[in-house]
Amino acid sequence: MKRREFITLLGAAASMPFAADAQHSDKPYRVSYLALLPGEDATLAKPFWERLRELGYSEGKNLMLEYRSAEGRPERLDQLATELMQSNPDVIVAGFGALAVKAAAAATKTVPIVFTSISDPVGTGLVASLNRPGGNVTGVSSQANDVSAKRLQILEDILPGRQTIAILLNPDTPFSALALREIRSAAEQRHQPPLAVFAARTPDEVATGIEAAIKAGAAGLLTLEDPLLIGQMRKIIERVAAARLPTIFGIREFVEAGGLISYGVDRRQIFRRAADYVDKILKGARPADLPIEQPTKFELVVNLKTAKAFGLTIPPSILSVADEVIE
Repeated sequence: MKRREFITLLGAAASMPFAADAQHSDKPYRVSYLALLPGEDATLAKPFWERLRELGYSEGKNLMLEYRSAEGRPERLDQLATELMQSNPDVIVAGFGALAVKAAAAATKTVPIVFTSISDPVGTGLVASLNRPGGNVTGVSSQANDVSAKRLQILEDILPGRQTIAILLNPDTPFSALALREIRSAAEQRHQPPLAVFAARTPDEVATGIEAAIKAGAAGLLTLEDPLLIGQMRKIIERVAAARLPTIFGIREFVEAGGLISYGVDRRQIFRRAADYVDKILKGARPADLPIEQPTKFELVVNLKTAKAFGLTIPPSILSVADEVIE
C-alpha cells in the first residue's frame, strides 16, 4: 500500500473547505483501490484522487484509503482483492481494465464496486444492462462506437497512398475483438489494403509482433491498448521510433512519452467521473441503480517532435483539430 502517495494527492484538502454540497459522516469512509498496472495510483488514477479532493474528501479526516497493485501480474489480483475486503471498505474502486473488476466482483457480492475503464461491462457479465446494472457493480465504460475506426482514418490520412496498416493487439482482451471488427469494416469501406494483424499475449510477443509488422512492410501501426500493452509502453515507443514506424495509440500517455499520435477517450474525464460515482454511493446511492456511463469526450494528441524525427508532415487538417500539439 502506498499511503504516502495518497497523502500527497489528498492531504492538501485538509486546508480546503469542504464542497458546499458534500455530506460527510462523523466516521471516515473507507475506499479501497485495486489496480493491475504498476504505478497506476500516480498516473491514470491521479485525476480520480484530484476529483475526490474537489468533492471535499480528505485522507485522514473523512476518508481512509487503501491501495493494492498487482504490479502488472494478473495472477495476484484475486489475493489482493481478498486482502482489501478485510478492511471492510465502503466502496472498492477497480482500476484500468476488466481483470481488476472481475477480481473485485469475485471477492464480494455486497460491497459496492466502481470500475474506471472497461469496454464491454455487459458482454463480460459484470452488469445486467447499461441502464440498470443490478448487483453491486457500476462505473464508467471506456468504449464508444467508431473510435477505433476513426483512429484508422487518422493514420491513413498521415500516410500517403494506399498502404498496409498493421494492428497490434492482445486477442485475449474482449475489447480487442470488438475494435478489430470495427477497424476491418472501416478499412473495407475505404477500399484499403487488407490489414496485417499481429497478436501479443505476453511481453515477448509484443516485441515480436512489432518486429513482424516491420518485416511485413507495414507503413503504419495501430495499437489496441490493454494492460499488457500499456505495461510495455516504453519498449513499444522505443522500437517504433527506431524503425520510424508511424504509430497511432489510444492513450495520450504514449504520445507524452514520445509516441507520434493518439486518439481516444479522455481517460482523465473517465477517472474523474468514477470519483463522482464513489461520492454518490457514499451518500447512499445503490450501484444497481446507477447507469453505466459511456464516454462523451475524446482527444487527439500529436507529437510534432516525433513527426519530425520520423520525417513526417502532419496534415494541417489534423493539426487544426488536435486537442494538444507537443512541439
